[in-house]
Amino acid sequence: MAVTVALAGDAMLGRDVAEALAHRNPRPLFSPAVHHAVRDADLFLLNLECCVSDRGAPVDLPGKTFFFRAPPRAADVLAALGVDVAVLANNHALDYGPDALLDTRTRLARAGIRSVGAGPTVTEARAPLRLAAGGLRIGIVAVTDHPDEFAADTDRPGVAYADLWHEDVPHWLTGTIGALAEETDLVLVSAHWGPNMTARPVPHVRHAAPALTGAGADLVVGHSAHVFHGFTRHVLFDLGDFIDDYAVHPALRNDLGLLWLVTLDEHGPLRTEAVPLALDHCHTRLADRAEYAWIAARLIRACAELGTDVVDEGERLAVTWRRPAARAG
Repeated sequence: MAVTVALAGDAMLGRDVAEALAHRNPRPLFSPAVHHAVRDADLFLLNLECCVSDRGAPVDLPGKTFFFRAPPRAADVLAALGVDVAVLANNHALDYGPDALLDTRTRLARAGIRSVGAGPTVTEARAPLRLAAGGLRIGIVAVTDHPDEFAADTDRPGVAYADLWHEDVPHWLTGTIGALAEETDLVLVSAHWGPNMTARPVPHVRHAAPALTGAGADLVVGHSAHVFHGFTRHVLFDLGDFIDDYAVHPALRNDLGLLWLVTLDEHGPLRTEAVPLALDHCHTRLADRAEYAWIAARLIRACAELGTDVVDEGERLAVTWRRPAARAG
């Protein structure tokens, strides 16, 4: 048996995107072609980089500049796209305080979307998600390495936090991954790690990744940079952005991204595909020919640095992974 998982990076539905959603007949956030690209996936997971609520106020956090809140109808938009799981372990889940965070979980659940990586207590925030897709049992864990002020505690809502910048991967996280590996067929780890606007994984991310796979993760899914990075068989270092209203970096081109489709069986990834996207202001579509060429050149180059050979198949960039050779004897 095999399962195809669609993966999208940072989905920011606040600010101007929220204003667009407030219109009586808003322009669709995602083009029909984007809907089509995820249609056949068995599971669709994205990083929801905002809260979904009409309550709360921007938190008083020194140095924090950006606060993202989407209206309640955003949950239905994601459900209509086919999103099954929203990751909340990131640096914007608590932008409007604990009530808005808890609203987010409730709104998503009502729309049929499960969430992971945040909760009313540290136990619930760190709790893995277990589900079935494609005939396989899948466990999902989510964690963020910033900010520590958003960390859930025994009596405080928040996110699953780990200080990966200065410390090794904590035992609670490796233990959770190991336990999931014993009781499921596949383990996915979502990690919101590293700084914004980097072209390749920073040292502490490169250090943490093998600890996560060594603990039993079949696929590690990273995000935070707003720019896609290269990947290996078991680690997608950064998915890039999926929808937003952000200013565009002229060199890093955070307005060009990827939708990822990974097919796995119980032994791990069999094939990784990346569908080039263009992020217009508050709208995501498939990349045009020139945009596709820029994305392809950058991804092929970034993957080559990691020892991964990507094939340009014309509409998608892909790698079909060889199964490890069976041991003799």
